[in-house]
Parts: sequence; C-alpha cells; structure tokens
Amino acid sequence: MKKSLLIVVALLGLSIAAVAQPKAIGVRGGLFGRAFGGEISYEHWLTLFDNDYDFVEAELGVFGGNGFKASAMYNFTFAQPEFSDRGEWAFYAGPGVVAGYGTGTRIDDAGEPYAKSAPFLGLAAQLGLEYTFWFPLQLSVDFRPTFMIPAFMNRNNWYGLALSARYAF
Repeated sequence: MKKSLLIVVALLGLSIAAVAQPKAIGVRGGLFGRAFGGEISYEHWLTLFDNDYDFVEAELGVFGGNGFKASAMYNFTFAQPEFSDRGEWAFYAGPGVVAGYGTGTRIDDAGEPYAKSAPFLGLAAQLGLEYTFWFPLQLSVDFRPTFMIPAFMNRNNWYGLALSARYAF
C-alpha cells in the first residue's frame, strides 16, 4: 500500500513538473535551399544539465511544393544578452534529425540533370537568435544546415534560413 502511494505521488510530481515547463507553438517559414516552405513548430524547454534554457524543438512541414519533412532538434542556449529591459533574448545552437520525402536532382549517365523523388533521412545542426516578448509572443531567426541521405537531396535543400513566430505559454 505504501509502495503504491509512493509511486502515485512520484508520477503526480513528474506530471506537474512536465506541465510547468514553458512551451511555445507556432509557425516556422523561410528559405529551405532553393525553395520556400513552412512548418508547424513546437518548443518545449527542459531543465537538464543545470540549464533552464535548453529546449527541444519539433517541426512538421513542406518545402517548395515538392516535399514534406519532420524534424527534431535539441538546442543549447549558450548566451542570454540583455539587449532590452523587457523580454528575453537567447542565442542557441544544437543538433537534430530530419526525415521526409522530396524531390532532388540527380545526374544521369549522359551528364544531364533530372528530378527524382525519394524518402530521405538527415542530420541537422541549428544556430539561432530568439526573442520572447513580455507578452506571449516569441520570434526567432535561425540557420539550419542538413546533411541528407541520399546525398542527391542535398543539391536543392541542404540548408534552411527561417523566421519563426510562436505563441509562448
């Protein structure tokens, strides 16, 4: 009985801690290689490694009308300058993974390029600047190079420069 009560109290405590972490949801859009695209974006801050400002970011979106992708990033906040009296600034960077389906360019035996659609996986890195206003709005700009397999996908969509707007809660 005591053991069950202890387990219930521990699970309740973990649930409350997870709900208490800041979150943000919104859109991320910009230039993904040579194509424009947009994604639905979600952020969840973590309290790992004695740093309250690390966060996990997940997106689901389309690029250039010729593909879709899902990505997950773990970002470390490495600087929080005080550029203004209100709101919070943060510089962040981190690794991640990308998976999706899209059209890339291949070269045939005659040396001519042609389009080929295929699923892809990739490793990504991200570097960005984020500003969270004193009201529930967060804006960020980031650069995200991605190294994809198969490699022919890299010719068109290997990097992304994006602007995000999210509701922070």
